[in-house]
Formats: sequence, structure tokens, C-alpha cells
Amino acid sequence: MALARPPPLSWLAARWFLAPRRNLAASGPDEPLPVVRIPRALQRLQEQRQSRQRSSARPALVRPGRLLISARRPEFNQPARLTLGRWETAPLASRGWKNRRSRSDHFSIERSQQETPALRNFSPEDSFADLGLVPRVLRALQEVAPEVVRPTTVQSSTIPPILRGRHILCAAETGSGKTLSYLLPLLQQLLGRPSLDSRTPAPRGLVLVPSRELAQQVQAVAHPLGRSLGLRVQELEGGHGMSRITQQLSRQPPADVLVATPGALWKALKRQLINLERLSFLVLDEADTLLDESFLELVEYILGRSNIAEGSDDLKDPFNPKAQLVLVGATFPKGAGQLLSKISNSDSLTTITSSKLHCIMPHVKQTFMRLKGAEKVPELVQILKQHDRADKTGSSGTVLVFCNSSSTVNWLGYILDDHKIQHLRLQGQMPASMRAGIFKSFQKGSRDILLCTDIASRGLDSTQVELVVNYDFPLTLQDYIHRAGRVGRVGSEVPGTVISFVTHPWDVSLVQKIELAARRKRSLPGLGSLENLVPADM
Repeated sequence: MALARPPPLSWLAARWFLAPRRNLAASGPDEPLPVVRIPRALQRLQEQRQSRQRSSARPALVRPGRLLISARRPEFNQPARLTLGRWETAPLASRGWKNRRSRSDHFSIERSQQETPALRNFSPEDSFADLGLVPRVLRALQEVAPEVVRPTTVQSSTIPPILRGRHILCAAETGSGKTLSYLLPLLQQLLGRPSLDSRTPAPRGLVLVPSRELAQQVQAVAHPLGRSLGLRVQELEGGHGMSRITQQLSRQPPADVLVATPGALWKALKRQLINLERLSFLVLDEADTLLDESFLELVEYILGRSNIAEGSDDLKDPFNPKAQLVLVGATFPKGAGQLLSKISNSDSLTTITSSKLHCIMPHVKQTFMRLKGAEKVPELVQILKQHDRADKTGSSGTVLVFCNSSSTVNWLGYILDDHKIQHLRLQGQMPASMRAGIFKSFQKGSRDILLCTDIASRGLDSTQVELVVNYDFPLTLQDYIHRAGRVGRVGSEVPGTVISFVTHPWDVSLVQKIELAARRKRSLPGLGSLENLVPADM
């Protein structure tokens, strides 16, 4: 008799696994099913995760329209029509950026309007003639700058009170036309006053600026206007030694209007090469910088040598001139009132402020990128090469790349040289002979890229600049406003964009303040007060 073959091993395994299911199916309906119990701690953890997901989820908008904030993570997008309340919690896209895992994140503050705020209330019927300027000055303006047809908002608000003899503090956003707002009434005031003799050069008008580059720019605007009106405008800048200053002041006939930096003018006053006894008009351009600790001692010495008028009545005697005071700037931090009280009586000072002062510019796109330090150079090279390709295919503006130190400008310049990217460099440690004309040649288009420090962020005209890159994030909110103000200026032909690399924890702190101000559509914190001053908003 043949022996039975044992069943295959696979058959035994299948029978063993399937047996419980057959028994379960065969069980009666009254027999309880087996229960799998989950630990209570695991249940709590799952409930907490679900609760966080529900709280972070934002309601989806069917038709959100344009965005004010666009983020890599869509849950942080904010529609342009939505404005957060002052005490309402804002879901910041940059809230977790101090964590290393946030690297490669980014968000943008989109354009909410196309035109610059300086032209927001622009009316075709407005004209310089309505502001009190005489026909002779209007003809000079038409001859020198035929493209300037109608006044900007800041010019319409500033020129009339200056002509009435008021001391003025004009605080308005960058690129709003502040230079002409004080130059035109200054030159008109000097036309009707006699030029008194003096043994040493004694200008009747003084424009004080913080940098040589800005002195060159103001002089380039004032000189042709003065020449058309028969007034002599002269520039006095430092960095060349006393022999150069002596040579500049020894020119005959002496200047009616002097455009000077504090250091050069201080040296000239110390050597008694010039006096301010005949001064009838004094302008502090970029006054927030001039009132900073780095310049304050020099400026106080210069103001001590100037005979500042107590009020408009003191300006009526042409043979005993006293100086009318005008201060202009784009930012005025808290504490400016105490500093200005040393210069003039606050009761005699008319303050003119823009509605967009210290605010994020609504017509400029601003992008913030969270990067590691090692990622900044490749990202910058990619941006500049993309700009170069766009420039070859069509009309494109120029690029400003800001660094926080002169050494970074030089080091970054060597890297761009290795990548065959042509550029110019401008930083404060350069000798005056090297700095002379660099920004002017950049304005004329000799190079499309300028590596610079904050020396190029104050007051300089940059209507051809299309892109600002903050390779190093600025150290203060004031510096950010001035850097971003290099684009989107009055007269700019190209839309402006600002790209900022965010690397350090202190960078993130400033970015969060900027993002919160943008979401709430309010001014930046710490810059919104001009206390002890009487406002006259534009």
C-alpha cells in the first residue's frame, strides 16, 4: 500500500492564516468582535495635531483678487483688499524664520498701486506758477528741465510756505522731488536781495549734505538753474585736503549759493576761509543723517556760526540778513524733536509730512528670501545673469547691490569678476579721487551694476534703477527705507523691485516688523513720530 504524501508547507501556512477569518465569519451575530485598544497618550497626541491643523487652516476664498502678500506657503497669502486691525493677530510668513529649517522660504509684498505716492494726488491743472514762483524762475526751470512740467505733491506743499519766510521741516518719501522743492524758492529769494561785500567769501545760500556724491548731484541741479538766473553756485567737498578747499573758495567772484559737506565746511570755517555772516538761506538736505551722531557735532558748530532767524519778521531787512532754515529728509526717527529744538524754536517751524512717510512703498514689489550664508553668492550671480539676459532682449534698468561693509563690496566684486559680470564699486574707504564720478558714470549707463554700501542710499537720484538687491540685509529700518527708495522714484521709466537676502536672526527681527507693517498697512515701528512739532500733512 502506497504511503500518503504529506501536504505542502505552503498549504499548511495558508490554512493556518485563513482559519481565524473562517471562524470569525462563522461566529454568530451575538458574539462580540475583538477590540484593538489605542493608548490614551497616543490619542491625546493625535487630537492635538488635528487641533493645530484646524486652527492654522484659513478659509479658502473663491475669488481672492490681487494679493498684498504672496508667500511660498499659500496659507500665508493675504488679499490686497484685506487690512488687519491694529490688535489683530497676523499670520506672518516669516514667523519661524529664526529656525534653520526655514531656509529656502520666501515671501513678497506685492505692488498695490502703479504710480508713485508723490503723484497720487496729481492734477493736470497744477502748475508751478500757482505756487508763487515768478516768471523768471519758471523760464529758468523750463530751460534747464523741460521734462518737469507740473509740481509733485511735496513741491506743492513746500514751496509756498518757504516763499512766505517760514522755517520748514519737510519729511517725505524718497524720490518725491524734495531737491527742487527747496532750490526753486531759495534761488527766487536771492534774486530780490542785494549781494553785500565781505572780505572773505560769504555765501547767501547754503545747502548742507552728508556726502560728496550728494553734493555733486545737488550742484548739478542747482548750477544750471543759477546760471540761467545770474546766480553763482559752487560746490565745496572734502577728501582732497586743505589745498583743494582753499582753491575752491578763492575763485572770483565768490559764490551766491554754496553746496557743501559738513567736514569740508567745518575746515574752511576753522581756517577762516569763509564766513556765514551774510547767510539768508540754510538747507539741511538728508537732515536725519546730518542730525545723527556721526555729523551732529560738525553741524552744531556750523549752525552756531549761522545767524538763524527767530521768525519770518527777521527776514525782512535785506541789509541785516538772517538765515531761513529748511530741513528735508525721508526718515525722521523718534527723538528728532529734541535735536531740532537746539536749532530753532519749534513754534516757528512748519512741519510738512507725507501720508506715506515711513511706510512700505506701495508701488514697489519687495521680496524677502531666507538663505544660508553660503547660498547668497550663487543666488546673486543667478539674479544678475538673468538681468543680463533680459537686458540683451529688451529695455531693462540698472541694478544696485547693497552690502553692509566696504570689505564685502571689494570681496564680492572679485567674485563677480570671476563670473565675467561687469560692474562698478562704490564704498566709503575709497580715496576721493577714485570715488569721484563713479555714481555719475553709473547714472549715465557706463555699467548696469553697482556694488555699494549705504553711501549710495541717501538722496542720490536713481531713476534708471530697476532692481535693488540687499546682499546684506540693512541694519536698521531707516536704512531699509532709503535703500528701497532707490527704485520707483518720480521720473522712473521702469517698475521697481527690491530683493533682500535674510540670513541672521537679527535680520529676521527686522523682516517681521516690515511684514507686520505691510499686512496692517501702517508705518514702520519706531519711525512714525515727529514729536513736539506742528504737522501740516500733505
